[in-house]
Amino acid sequence: MSKTIAILAPGAMGSAVARRLSENGARVLTSLKGRSEATLKRAADAGMIGAEDDVIADADIILSIVPPGEAVALAERLAALIVKRAKKPVVIDCNAVNVDTVRRIEEIIGSAQAPFVDGGIIGFPPQPGGKSPAFYVSGEHAKSVAVLKDFGLDVRIVDGPVGAASALKMSYAGIVKGLAGIGSAMVVAATKAGAADALRNELALSQPAILARLEVALPDMLPKAYRWVAEMREISGFLGPDHPASQIYEGFARWFEHLAEDVKGEATDSELLKAFAEKSKKG
Repeated sequence: MSKTIAILAPGAMGSAVARRLSENGARVLTSLKGRSEATLKRAADAGMIGAEDDVIADADIILSIVPPGEAVALAERLAALIVKRAKKPVVIDCNAVNVDTVRRIEEIIGSAQAPFVDGGIIGFPPQPGGKSPAFYVSGEHAKSVAVLKDFGLDVRIVDGPVGAASALKMSYAGIVKGLAGIGSAMVVAATKAGAADALRNELALSQPAILARLEVALPDMLPKAYRWVAEMREISGFLGPDHPASQIYEGFARWFEHLAEDVKGEATDSELLKAFAEKSKKG
């Protein structure tokens, strides 16, 4: 049986997930009010149907896929719509937010008497013919969204309450994106000090796996750096203000913020990272 699934919003991940769902028979709705021409085209290409908020509230499942800083505001918007409905959609928060934030979102959605699922996406947006990223879900209603497997998503249930899936996402991103933060900061510092070649050669000899990862991660992270700022702050909050390592992730937030501004400006540090990765690939 087909399902009506709403995805907010039609960004890079949201539209790619929508394409996978629609290819497998789901009807996928989104909100296009006030969106750019580029977004309208991306949504249309993904098979998404633009709908008013009251229609979105009638969906079977609503996936929230927005930058982490927008997750709470979207939950409040959805709760205001859902509270008026006799039939409640299942709301899945799929954003990179910490445990305290997702529990706050659960309370907001719960105030509208709607079932809520904590979700965390690990992996890249699905490409046509490629695999789905992992959708980890937790909470009392997690099993109710396993049906998304029938529409092409890799849904994995985490045995735990709301917060467990987000904790996994925070921990995984803290490691993977933390390595990108460490690597990019040290590559820029080494290059400015004239040690880029020596660093590259030593990594090739003693840490070839790390060098291979940096070759991919450094250029890949630059256009995404602006999105990682809020995520690093969520990870800092996940650790908690009294955790000795929380300031590390606040530092990463500031570093990614700098890189995001650099990409849009003189691209001084960005070009150094690209050059290091490119030269490494050439050997």
